[in-house]
Amino acid sequence: MTVDQMTPLADRRGSAPAAGRAGSRRHTSVVTRRHRAFYMFAAPWITGFALLTVAPMAYALWLSFTTFDGISPNWHYVGLGNYRELFSDAQTWRSLGRTGLFAITSVPLSIVAGLALAVLVNRPLKARGLFRTLLYLPAVVPPVGAGIAFKQLFDQNSGAANGVLNLFGIDALGWLADPYARYVLIMTVLWTAGNIMIISLAGLQDIPRELLEAARIDGASAWRSFRSITVPLLSPVLLFQTVTGVIASVQTIMPLLLAPDPTPAGITALPQSTYLYMMHVFAEYFAFGRYGYASALLWVLFVLILVATGLIFRATSGVVFYNVDPEAKK
Repeated sequence: MTVDQMTPLADRRGSAPAAGRAGSRRHTSVVTRRHRAFYMFAAPWITGFALLTVAPMAYALWLSFTTFDGISPNWHYVGLGNYRELFSDAQTWRSLGRTGLFAITSVPLSIVAGLALAVLVNRPLKARGLFRTLLYLPAVVPPVGAGIAFKQLFDQNSGAANGVLNLFGIDALGWLADPYARYVLIMTVLWTAGNIMIISLAGLQDIPRELLEAARIDGASAWRSFRSITVPLLSPVLLFQTVTGVIASVQTIMPLLLAPDPTPAGITALPQSTYLYMMHVFAEYFAFGRYGYASALLWVLFVLILVATGLIFRATSGVVFYNVDPEAKK
């Protein structure tokens, strides 16, 4: 082999590593651009999360170890003093018990109501789209507007609820006072069942119709098909609604919106049945000016929500069915 014949071979041998390095640099450049694009798009959310969630939570955690009242510079560090007072405060335990009872009552009712509406509007009805829209509209009403509407509706002197009772010769009831205030509060939760309806409706439409048809051919009743096919396949949706419902119920401020005097001065005059945990927090913050103690209350609530969520996931781990392709797990 001559020198001229060997030269192209040498060039090819020398150019192979160079081509590999160039390809590696191009790949690195593409990956870098993708990473940069990801962080650019995620930056607004990350910034908002850091400034509007992480920073306030850290500030509240620091306040929970102090006697800061929001105004006076004469505050001091008390360590776990606020937490020790919290666990010995009878009002805290009573409000926490009412909140738990409210969550246990309102969350199942709202889920059942939303699922029932979803089953209804999933049927081949005339003007089905109109019914879906009308049933969902209350869910988009702002909570403040809904609270004002319910407050006027159940007003003892001029409310429409007592007006209907008067037509039947029944004396007017104090709906916004004990013992009826708790029922009005539950009605405000059922008012937003359209939100659960939409989510449940999406889950119903994702159920394969072949399974329901097979059950019908085998002679299964509508109730048996619903109980044995629909509910198991909807279990992830129901779990999601349970977790989010519990979190929303323990943080509700609707009792404040229904209060006769929704001000810091009037918060302590709320009906006892609707004096929930968040009302206790509101009173400590704005009626008594105990920012440190109220921050400790909020952090305890945060921990309780984490514990409750973990217990829900553990309790439902064996009954929630995830329709996932086994090949997708590999």
